[in-house]
Amino acid sequence: MLDDITKLYPTMSQAQKKVADYITDNDEVAAFMTAAKLGKAAGVSEATVVRFTAMLGYDKYSEFQQAMIDDIQSRLVSDKKSTTNKLKADPSGLMKKVLVHDAQNIVDSIHMVPDTTFDMAVDMLENAKHIYVLGIRNCAPLAEILAYYLGVIRPDVKVVNSVNISELYEQLNWIGKGDVLVGISFPRYSLRTLRAMDFANSQGARLISITDSEYSPMNMYSSCNLWAKSDMITLLDSLVAPMSVINALVVALYLRNENKIQDNTERLEKLWKNYQTYDKDELGDPGE
Repeated sequence: MLDDITKLYPTMSQAQKKVADYITDNDEVAAFMTAAKLGKAAGVSEATVVRFTAMLGYDKYSEFQQAMIDDIQSRLVSDKKSTTNKLKADPSGLMKKVLVHDAQNIVDSIHMVPDTTFDMAVDMLENAKHIYVLGIRNCAPLAEILAYYLGVIRPDVKVVNSVNISELYEQLNWIGKGDVLVGISFPRYSLRTLRAMDFANSQGARLISITDSEYSPMNMYSSCNLWAKSDMITLLDSLVAPMSVINALVVALYLRNENKIQDNTERLEKLWKNYQTYDKDELGDPGE
């Protein structure tokens, strides 16, 4: 894609060159923009963007967008394959290498989010009427964990589970003002997550993103961005630092609502005891 843009650049109009320049400098963000948003970011009309994509040989903007996404994903895979090959060549001390790399991701993430942004996220979660948590593919476990612990702290928490965009809209049908959507996505970014966040934003909900950097397309829709590194030394992404950010959110909310949570926990303990919830599938303290 970028090679094609470079080849055709001399024949482009000045307006088309603005689109080309923006894509070249911001391809990972541009890939997830609508034609209208890409035009606005580049300082041209939506029609200019459409003509630009046609010049590159695409009948529809959606085809051009998917080609950009495929290019980015191929580049990510290629970069990680090279590090995978290095590990294959020298697999000694593999566990230590992985643990050190994960630890470095956490260390690198410490200063990525200002305290004011983190506090804003905690305030939003504490005061929301309803909370929706969305994570697709490898981010689904993070969404489940965050929603589980938020559900211990407060009511009206829902995980948005879906395999297609129409089901996402059905589950977000009632989202509106006063509600919060937490969107979680890391490279490769989920287009379905981005579309769901765009929809929630249009309904007046407030958005929190948990993503990897200031260059993530998730930032386009969210007013509160929590960043954590997910770099991994193989084809698998590391979700250790994002998990730590989620832990921090849960701890902050716990400290603010400790008395209420203790009352809720005691109530749950009585329910578990009365209905023998854990009699067959969980061991007690070894000292008991």
